[in-house]
Amino acid sequence: MTQPSAPPLPSDIAWPDGARRLQFDAWLADVGPRHRLHPATLCAASSDASFRRYFRITADGASYIVMDAPPPQEDVRPFAHIAQLIADAGLNAPRIVERSDAQGFLLISDLGSRLYLGALQDAVAAGDTDAVNRLMRDAIAALLTWQQGVDASSLPAYDDALLRREMALFPDWCVTREFGRTWSDEQQSQWQAVTDLFVRSALAQASVAVHRDYMPRNLMVCEPQRPGILDFQDAVRGPISYDVASLLRDAFISWDEEQEIDWAVRYWEQAKARGLPVPADFGDFWRELEWMGLQRHLKVLGIFCRLKHRDGKPSYSADLPRFFRYAHRVATRYQGLGPLARLLEPLMGEQREDVYF
Repeated sequence: MTQPSAPPLPSDIAWPDGARRLQFDAWLADVGPRHRLHPATLCAASSDASFRRYFRITADGASYIVMDAPPPQEDVRPFAHIAQLIADAGLNAPRIVERSDAQGFLLISDLGSRLYLGALQDAVAAGDTDAVNRLMRDAIAALLTWQQGVDASSLPAYDDALLRREMALFPDWCVTREFGRTWSDEQQSQWQAVTDLFVRSALAQASVAVHRDYMPRNLMVCEPQRPGILDFQDAVRGPISYDVASLLRDAFISWDEEQEIDWAVRYWEQAKARGLPVPADFGDFWRELEWMGLQRHLKVLGIFCRLKHRDGKPSYSADLPRFFRYAHRVATRYQGLGPLARLLEPLMGEQREDVYF
């Protein structure tokens, strides 16, 4: 039988191997005619810290995104499942047009190319505080709808085991691989005690659907008051403060603490009004957010170092100082976290200040 000819793809699209290219050729030859796709328009849209890649492709009067998620490293089924949960909640997420679970290809609707991160950076550079506040308040409103409307019952639990695996990324990849340090038995004991504190704090919080990367890089500027939500395939059922901490203390843009608190108060007041299970006292909620954010920052420090040393993606390590500053600031603020501050300082070249025991 004569094999179908490969669609004419741009020559500058790199593929990890010829077999993956052939799989994509066959899949696109199948789905392309149904949606009047133009293969020659295929171009890179974005990539992320995983094995997934995204391409933009045009059709007659439309634009789509192709997700290339090669098995066995990636699985498109969680993305498809959570995309439906998000749609059911009335939020703005990519709509799945075609899917191949076995091959790891999705054709999804295109939410555009205007990332929240770029929009916020432009607004800051222009001194447009109104635009910054408008974007952040829309992101907070969408998060509240997410927490209230996305059914978390089918999501994996953000449980003790997962929290501890995440915490272990910091000593394994940041301390040992990035800085070449070996902790003493006493330091290992201090780390274990800090890990126990963070796990207990996280598990004591009320549980909701958690995006896990609800940050400006994963939000799109779409229609007013309805940001597009991306990169949600790792969502879990877990602590209510997690996504607020992700939004306010981001990997790629920082805010003054006064501004963080202002947005956190607005979130907390609206969450209470909607009946979401936040603490009755804002001080208690702020502490939960700070501790949850600190746990996340330690995890991200480990992930960014793993991306550099294991995956050959060194650019992420440029943001390590931001996360060390986040982590050290919180570690010097709360009773019981002084030992963590002392573990961080040799890695960041700073002396301990205002540590409470």
